[in-house]
Amino acid sequence: MQYLIVIEQTETGYSAYSPDLPGCVSTGATREEMAQNMREAIKFHLDGLKLEGLEIPTPTTSFAYTEVAA
Repeated sequence: MQYLIVIEQTETGYSAYSPDLPGCVSTGATREEMAQNMREAIKFHLDGLKLEGLEIPTPTTSFAYTEVAA
């Protein structure tokens, strides 16, 4: 499955979260480190849901860019 992640640059690196997996977040000093950490966080999150006998959420979030005059 592919889950959308939202990436934000911070003062110390990058952070990310997945709208389809509430509470699943990660950080990293570099974008690559954050991406690896986020993959691990999603796997850990899904494993936890399975252990609890909870449903694995189907990815439903999408994205789009819009242009506005600045």
